[in-house]
Amino acid sequence: METKQILVVDDDAGLRELLQQYLSAQGYQVATVADGSAMEVHFAHHAVDLVILDLMLPGEDGLSLARKLRTQGDLPIIMLSARGEDVDRIVGLEVGADDYLAKPFNPRELLARIRALLRRNENVQGRIEATKEEDHRFGPFLLNKNSRALHKNGSSVPLTAGEFNLLCIFVEHPNRVLSRDSIMDMLKGYERLPFDRSIDVRVNRLRRKLEDDVNTPLYIRTVWGEGYLFAPSQP
Repeated sequence: METKQILVVDDDAGLRELLQQYLSAQGYQVATVADGSAMEVHFAHHAVDLVILDLMLPGEDGLSLARKLRTQGDLPIIMLSARGEDVDRIVGLEVGADDYLAKPFNPRELLARIRALLRRNENVQGRIEATKEEDHRFGPFLLNKNSRALHKNGSSVPLTAGEFNLLCIFVEHPNRVLSRDSIMDMLKGYERLPFDRSIDVRVNRLRRKLEDDVNTPLYIRTVWGEGYLFAPSQP
């Protein structure tokens, strides 16, 4: 199996050394940098499979860097923060982070989340490749699973990895109410984390890509007290 490449971006030299030693011992290839500029240099010369990104960095902060990474692709991002407030978690997810961990944390918990994220991406890719029907049409949209592309009236609609995976779950379960727990199970494929409300953040982010009016959504509808329903056919 190919060794996964992890990049740690944190200005705490002690934490960088600890994570490099610990994650390397778990079989990962680990590189560490102290800020966004060094991160960009690393990306220019090395492949990366997952980024561990601190929220509070000198110079350009982690939120800004996460936004940049999301415009460039669907690389898994775990965001770290010493503040640990819910608002930080929500903002981190809003800009495209896949997971969030408050400092101080147990390295074993970080390892579990890394493994889960990498496994989730592999499972999603495997499910896509095993699906015979590549195209899903709804309204003016065309979703192609093989190319991981969404188009609206022929124009490309950019999706992050999380948005694409969530949309795949919806199109595979049309006209059916899905609870938050069931979506989390299908999306992550591992034991749920305490911050399960992240599903609401992810749904709202996807709605902004699909709906003309997010306050009266046509495709991803809220069923109060139960979850969400994807309605591909409109009257």
